[in-house]
Amino acid sequence: MSKVKNSNEWFDELDPTGLTETGEKGLRFECTQCGNCCTGPTGFVLFTDKEAKAMAKDVGIPLDEFMTQYTRDTIVGRSLKETKTSFGYDCVFLDRDERGKALCTIYKTRPEQCRTWPFWKSNLESLDEWEYAAEGCPGMNTGTLYSTKHIRITRDRVEI
Repeated sequence: MSKVKNSNEWFDELDPTGLTETGEKGLRFECTQCGNCCTGPTGFVLFTDKEAKAMAKDVGIPLDEFMTQYTRDTIVGRSLKETKTSFGYDCVFLDRDERGKALCTIYKTRPEQCRTWPFWKSNLESLDEWEYAAEGCPGMNTGTLYSTKHIRITRDRVEI
C-alpha cells in the first residue's frame, strides 16, 4: 500500500507568516516599485521565443536586433542583459526615476519569470525561504492577499 502525500504546504496554514490575526490562508504581496527584484548580483532573466518577439515589438526593433542589443547567452539559456549600477546589476529594462521608483520599461511584455515574482518555487520551498526573500522585497507580506490556489498556479508557470 502506498502512502498518499499530504498536499498541504506551509502557506496552506492559517496566517502562515504570523503577521496577522485574521486567520487568513495565502500570502500577501503588493509591488512597491523598489526594483529590488530586478537588480542585485548578476543572474538570469530567461524568456521564451514568443516573449522575445513581444519584447522586440514593444521596443520597436526587429527581433535579431533585439537579441543582439538586449540579450546574452548564459549557461542556462538566453537572458536579458544587465547594467552595472550602484544597486547591483540592474535588468537592462529597469528605469529608476527621480522619485526613487524603479519601473520596467517593457512592463506589458515582460517575461513570465518577472510576472510570477514573488511566487517562485525557490521562494515557496519553506517559510524560511519566503522570509529570506521578503528581507529584500518590501512588497512581500503586505497588500493584496493571494489565495493558495493562485499561488500554486503562479508558482507552476516557471521553473525558478
